[in-house]
Amino acid sequence: MTTARRKQIDQLARRLAKGTLRTDERTLRQHAGDKWFAANPPDAVAFPRSTKAVAEILRFANRHRIPVTARGAGHGYVGGCVPVRGGIALSLARMNRIREISGSDFVAVVQPGVITAALQDAAEAKGLYYPPDPASRADCSIGGNIATNAGGPRCLKYGVTRDYVLGLEVVLPDGSVAALGGRCHKNKTGFDLARFFVGSEGLLGVVTGATLKLLPLPPFRACAGMGFASMRQTARAIQAIFRAGFLPSAIEVADAFTLAAARERTGNRLFDGCKAHLIVELDGQEKSVRSELGQLLKLLQPCSPLNTRKGFGPAGVEQFWQLRREFSYSLRDTGLTKLNNDIAVPRGRLEALFRFAAQLQKKHGIRVACFGHAGDGNIHVNLMMDETDPEQVRCSRAALDDLFTQVLAWGGVVTGEHGIGVARLPWWKQATTPEVRKLHAAFKQAVDPNGILNPGKFV
Repeated sequence: MTTARRKQIDQLARRLAKGTLRTDERTLRQHAGDKWFAANPPDAVAFPRSTKAVAEILRFANRHRIPVTARGAGHGYVGGCVPVRGGIALSLARMNRIREISGSDFVAVVQPGVITAALQDAAEAKGLYYPPDPASRADCSIGGNIATNAGGPRCLKYGVTRDYVLGLEVVLPDGSVAALGGRCHKNKTGFDLARFFVGSEGLLGVVTGATLKLLPLPPFRACAGMGFASMRQTARAIQAIFRAGFLPSAIEVADAFTLAAARERTGNRLFDGCKAHLIVELDGQEKSVRSELGQLLKLLQPCSPLNTRKGFGPAGVEQFWQLRREFSYSLRDTGLTKLNNDIAVPRGRLEALFRFAAQLQKKHGIRVACFGHAGDGNIHVNLMMDETDPEQVRCSRAALDDLFTQVLAWGGVVTGEHGIGVARLPWWKQATTPEVRKLHAAFKQAVDPNGILNPGKFV
């Protein structure tokens, strides 16, 4: 930190409540990155407790051209909250109150630091439902979900975070506070500015409050887990489900490498002998769910599942999802470095994607583990790399180039839910047209002309 910057940080600290701004080495290291491999320590970390404090920080930073990188719970997977150019890491962790859950208006009003699972539990205690469910829901925050437009398994039926944002309180780079949208479930008063900030990765403003749409809690849930001898059979089972007119709340898939790793970590024998595995969840009224699950399992018998297991009610369903949440951790347990890629392809390209992943593995000599949200084509294609092998390190970039080039050729996208951050930055231009990049730059210039918010990222 330069002498001039140190003086500025000291000056800002005096303007804020005691303990809001910290510069000790341990805190700086803790806020240097997220779950991705990139890291860069900030000059200071701010822990505001109010919108007023956030506004004061941004107003000061904008005046003195100090970079500000907003941060949720730090559970992102693309380096989105890495303070690439130092400055202030703005943690929203202390703004963690659920202000209201309204059963009459079907809305929740929350601060950005609220943990996603905590909101879901509070809503469900009142017979209400907040569907977006990233795998890290027990650790990630609503503010981070909004910044990345987080999804999860249930987005097949219910949509992603954007579909539940009715209103936002946003502090703009100059310190002004904008109240966008509201608590009405329909609103066509001008541009849809609230959702404009969803997925903006902290480049346009800092969300300090959110009004989120809630639904009635489905009274009953059921799950089926099916093992298959090949991914080809699994892909065709997924096609059969949709062709028959079913719309499950979630359809998840995992390949042989992922299943073997999960078996090793959990000791669960559910995946024994399987080369691919499918999880299908249905929800609704109990009689209809039980009936539909029976019809669905009968429908899939021609796909020759090796085994089928069912679960009913919260406990029966949760046993499947607890295993599903272990997939990512299981891959890390292999000792290989997991390069997580959350690509998405049109649904009709799902079988082709799995074939291509197998070819990628043969071509580059790097193991590939695929799992994810099969119902909407958002598959985590993980390159499992041995970092002690220089050849694999060299090949990993070429493998990523091949993966993203093919996905884009199919009309897919390089990120379905994690964002661009640092990890996808090398492919930003390949994934967008000059016209699209020009629009992004125009929006950024209009809102953040001094470029203080999350600099060094895709705009």
